[in-house]
Amino acid sequence: MAYQQRRDDNVYAQRQMFKGNWTCSKCGAAITELPFEPNPERLDQLLCKNCHREKRNSGERNFQSRGDRPRFEGNWTCSKCGKEITSLPFEPDPARVNQLFCYDCNKERRSRRF
Repeated sequence: MAYQQRRDDNVYAQRQMFKGNWTCSKCGAAITELPFEPNPERLDQLLCKNCHREKRNSGERNFQSRGDRPRFEGNWTCSKCGKEITSLPFEPDPARVNQLFCYDCNKERRSRRF
């Protein structure tokens, strides 16, 4: 069985499902289909559809929230609008500082891609 995956142009494409005999690491339920081929080294981390949905809806994550990310202070300029940038959530590559975007310009760029 395949399930539909939304694409940019609002057309749904069929995505391949992988069949197997796995077990949910949280509730122990049988998992017979997955939308990806699981990594054999991570089979103990698989979740059934219900446990995955529950985890997603609860906001539980395996990574830090964006608010907890370290910030890098500096004095940079947005390459599009020229606005001053004083803080970034990553350390910029010195060879690419002419490719930095402020929050607003980056948000605009990302919205055009999706």
